[in-house]
Amino acid sequence: MPSFTVRFTVILFFVLISKTTIWAQYSEKTLNAGQVIEIVRTYHPVVLQAQWNIEASKADLTIARGSFDPLFETYLAKKTFDGTNYYHQTSPSITIPTWYGIEIYSGIDNYTGNYLDPTKSKNKTGYFGISIPLAKDLLMDNRRATLKQAKIMNTMAFAEQKAEINILLLNTMEAYWTWVKSYQLLQIINEGVRINETRFELVKKSFLNGEKAAIDTVEALTQLQSFQNQQQQYWLEFQNSGLQLSSFLWQENNQPYLLPSEVTPAANWENEIDLQSLDLNLASLLAAGENAHPALRIYDFKLEMLEINKKLKFQKLLPKADFNYNLLGKGYNPFPVNDISPLFQNNYQYGFKFALPLRLSEGRGEYRNAKIKIEQATMAQTQKRLEISIKIKSYFNELNTVKQQIAIQEQNATNYQRLVDAEEVRFQNGESSLFLINSRENKFLEAKQKLISLKTTYFKTIYALQASAGQLQ
Repeated sequence: MPSFTVRFTVILFFVLISKTTIWAQYSEKTLNAGQVIEIVRTYHPVVLQAQWNIEASKADLTIARGSFDPLFETYLAKKTFDGTNYYHQTSPSITIPTWYGIEIYSGIDNYTGNYLDPTKSKNKTGYFGISIPLAKDLLMDNRRATLKQAKIMNTMAFAEQKAEINILLLNTMEAYWTWVKSYQLLQIINEGVRINETRFELVKKSFLNGEKAAIDTVEALTQLQSFQNQQQQYWLEFQNSGLQLSSFLWQENNQPYLLPSEVTPAANWENEIDLQSLDLNLASLLAAGENAHPALRIYDFKLEMLEINKKLKFQKLLPKADFNYNLLGKGYNPFPVNDISPLFQNNYQYGFKFALPLRLSEGRGEYRNAKIKIEQATMAQTQKRLEISIKIKSYFNELNTVKQQIAIQEQNATNYQRLVDAEEVRFQNGESSLFLINSRENKFLEAKQKLISLKTTYFKTIYALQASAGQLQ
C-alpha cells in the first residue's frame, strides 16, 4: 500500500472513532485496551443487535398492553324478504377490560321489524353491564399472563444485552492482548536481528583482518539467519493477530474496519490498565457473580415467566363459571339513572355459565409440564451458578500465580542479560566463543519471550476474571 494511502487510512480510522480517546493519540498511531473497548461498545453489530432486541421487547410490551385497550364495536344487520321488513338491528357498544378478568361494558340496541327474536326488546334499549369470572380466569388469564411476561422479557432484554457485551468484550480483550503479545515478540526479535547483524559485520571484519577464524563467521551468520527466520514468523503472527483484532473493530453505518499494520500497541501497554479501578477481591467478585451476573439474572427472569405460566395452567384445573349482568334502560341512554329498581327486580338481564371437564386431563397434563419446566430451569440455574463460582476462583488463582511468575521471570531475564553481557566481555578478551555467546543469547531471548507471554497472560486473566463475574459491560 502506498505510504500516502496508509496515512490516509489511519487518519480516517481516527476520525471515524473520534468519540473515543483514540483521536488524542492519532499522531502516535497507537491503540490501547480502553480505546478498543470503547470502539466495540459504540459500533460493534452485536451491541447494536442487543439494543434492537431491547426495542423489540418494548414493542412486544406495547402489543401485550393492547389486550387491555377499551374496545368499540358496532353491529348492523337488516333483513327484507318479499317486501316484508323482517328486522333491522343497530348495536354499538364499548367494552373496558380490567385487570382481574372483569369486563365492564355499555351499549345501545335498536331493534325494529316485523319478525324479531322475542327475547329482544323492540325499539331503543340502553344497557350497562359487567362480566365476572367466578373461578377460571379470575386470578390469571392469557391476557394478564402475556402482559406480565412481556414486562419481564423487556427487563430480561437488558440482562441479555449485558451478557452478550460481557462475552464480546472478553473475546475482544483476548484478541487485543494476543495482538500486543505478537507485536512485543516481534520487537524483541527485531532487536535480536539488529544486534546479530552488527555482530556478524564485526566478526567478518575481524576475519578479514586475520583476527578471527572463518568458522566464527559461519557461527555468527547461523545465529543471524536463525533470528531472521524467527523475525519472519513473528511478523506473520503480528499481521494475523491484527486481522483477528480487526474483526471486533467497526465503523459507523455498520462498516467493518481493517486495522493497518502501522497501528501498534501503546508504548505504556504494561501500565495502561488502572488496577485500582478494577475489583480484584475474591469475596467481592464471588458476591458480584452471585447477585448480579447477567447470565444468572436471565435465569431469574425465565423462572418468573415460568411461574406465571404455571399459574395460568392451574386455571385449567378450575371450572369455567362466568356471570354476566346488564342494567337496562329505555332509549339511547346506556347509563340508566332514573327509576332504578333493585338489581334483580326489574330492568335487568343476567346470565350464568358453568363448564367443567370431568377428567381434567388437559389441565393436569399442562400443569405438570409447567412444574417440570420450573424444576429444569432451577437446576440449570444452580449449575450455572456453580460454573460461575468455579470460573471466578480459577481465574483468581491463575492471576495470583501469573503475577508471581512474572516477578520470578523478570529476575530470570535480568540474570540471562548479565550472562550475555559477561560472555560478550569474555569473547572480546579472547576467553570465550561465539557458540557460548549465541547459547547465552538464545536463553536470554527465550526468557524475554516468556516474560512477554506471562505479562500479556496476566492482562488477559484480569479481563477474564472480570468477565467471569459478569463485570465487563
